[in-house]
Amino acid sequence: MSFQSKHTDRMYVVMGIVLLISLTFLGRLFYVQVIDKSYQLSADNNVLRYETEFPARGRIYDRDGRLLVYNEAAYDLMIIPRQATSIDTTELCRILNISKEDFIRKMDKAKAYSWRKPTIFEKQISTITYAELQEKLYRFSGFFVQKRTLRKYPEPVAAHLLGYVGEASQTKLDEDPYYKRGDYVGISGLEKSYETELRGQKGVKVIMVDVFNRPKGSYKEGKYDTVAVAGKTLHASIDAELQAYGELLMQNKTGGIVALEPSTGEILALVSAPSFDPNLLVGRVRSDNYRMLQADTLKPLFNRALMSEQNPPGSTFKLINALIGQQVGVLNENTTYRCPRGYVSGSFRMGCHDHRSPLNLRESIQHSCNAYYGNVFRNIIDHTGKPWEGFAIWRKHVVSFGLGTKFNTDLPIEYAGIVPTNEFYDKHYGKNHWKSLTIISMAIGQGELGTTPLQLANMTAAIANRGYYYPPHLVTAIDDEPIKNRFTEKQFTTIDPKYFEPVIDGMAMVFEQGGTGYRSRHDSIVMCGKTGTAQNPHGEDHSIFICFAPKDDPKIALAVFVENGGGGSKYAAPIASLMVEKYLTDTVARPNLEKPILEANLIDPSKNVAP
Repeated sequence: MSFQSKHTDRMYVVMGIVLLISLTFLGRLFYVQVIDKSYQLSADNNVLRYETEFPARGRIYDRDGRLLVYNEAAYDLMIIPRQATSIDTTELCRILNISKEDFIRKMDKAKAYSWRKPTIFEKQISTITYAELQEKLYRFSGFFVQKRTLRKYPEPVAAHLLGYVGEASQTKLDEDPYYKRGDYVGISGLEKSYETELRGQKGVKVIMVDVFNRPKGSYKEGKYDTVAVAGKTLHASIDAELQAYGELLMQNKTGGIVALEPSTGEILALVSAPSFDPNLLVGRVRSDNYRMLQADTLKPLFNRALMSEQNPPGSTFKLINALIGQQVGVLNENTTYRCPRGYVSGSFRMGCHDHRSPLNLRESIQHSCNAYYGNVFRNIIDHTGKPWEGFAIWRKHVVSFGLGTKFNTDLPIEYAGIVPTNEFYDKHYGKNHWKSLTIISMAIGQGELGTTPLQLANMTAAIANRGYYYPPHLVTAIDDEPIKNRFTEKQFTTIDPKYFEPVIDGMAMVFEQGGTGYRSRHDSIVMCGKTGTAQNPHGEDHSIFICFAPKDDPKIALAVFVENGGGGSKYAAPIASLMVEKYLTDTVARPNLEKPILEANLIDPSKNVAP
């Protein structure tokens, strides 16, 4: 073969190799630029910013359309650590009013989370800081501002009921992929119960930025943007004016008030005292204020209206025993018992205050006679001949009033209260080795019984309705759509309606001459109530009162619990009566009853002016 021929063959081989390499590079280039989008996305990330659009959280209104919660604009300074180069650290620290140590700490925290993903560097900066920062943001590569909202409460009321919003915990992030680091979520109250409805739906905006991190407009005219959807509006059942008045009456006291509309189960007021301004748990000061409230020995964060289940109902519980006694046939409206200043059985004595004797059923409620209900209770427990069987029947009736159970509605948190079981007494005394006298204290609402103000209010509503109630709830409509769920289903007690009338008559007599609530009566409103005194081994007894009005067309039912308030007629009865007057007449015209309550200070007894 000639030299030229060999040279030509080599040339073709080399050309083939070059062509093959060229085709390989061209193919790869085509794949990268046309088929595989990952490199395009990587390049785009250098000029595009993906900003989360946080939706406006839903507003909350009261039953009359008063605004309870709305939103105010707030701003978070975000950072992408990988892009944070050549930063004027001194100037940024000055604008944010932070030290260089704070800057380093925040930067290290952001890097630990992710070098490439945006994270919050400084949250909830003020509008003034935001304005200055926007002008100089080009000097801080890798930083950008993200708009969001903070909750605002126009009136400093209903903190326990409304709840508050805080940063989502790691547990929440793990449970729900919707939430990302730095997102806010309802922590308590309605904010928590209706988190899904209130939060709305996040959107994303793709922004083009230049080399100085300055926005240059939407990418491809917003083609890839998603719109944030605002949260839904809640219409709450509470009456904001009644709520505020209840909190005013409970100033310098500890305890709770729950007021319901008997015909619907809607909560008109839910007061836990002491309370706090809900605005304290908003914004950058939330953490410090939360620690302050948590350290307060009066426990203002504790929702006494829903959670104080250890407190006995006291003599308010006599109404339940009166109803059960009639239902099982051991009592009627004409049954009378003598009261020798207490209930006596052998060497056992359960004392009672001074009142005329003997009494019938109605009068026993009017004067709150312990001896009467000692007899009634023992007859209930013993009517089958076997106390444990009688007790099981008694307990079934008690639970039908919502005592000892949870309502499981839209309440942010609730405790079940305590109604002991047969097993409880079997464990303590031996199986069936106990009798009616062993548990006689429950005749007058003491002993092992425990109730919350919510449960007492619901019990009162069931009596006002002559035998049924609707589960207590806080929200009546979402985005103007009325609720249609289990809240609107009647719950019937196990007591025949005919047995309620003598009990209700007795409750009306409580406000008549000589009744235990006489001092709190109203001249033009026929109220029905019952005093209660819960024994307290740690100090002054607790003052309790339940009430509904008007008698024949109930519009409001409520329970008042004042810790260390003494007898039920001393503090709880006047507060309940004033709440009824405020709700039914929209005013209060009994200064002689109101003034001592407003001046009373049970937290600092040295400043107390007893009513």
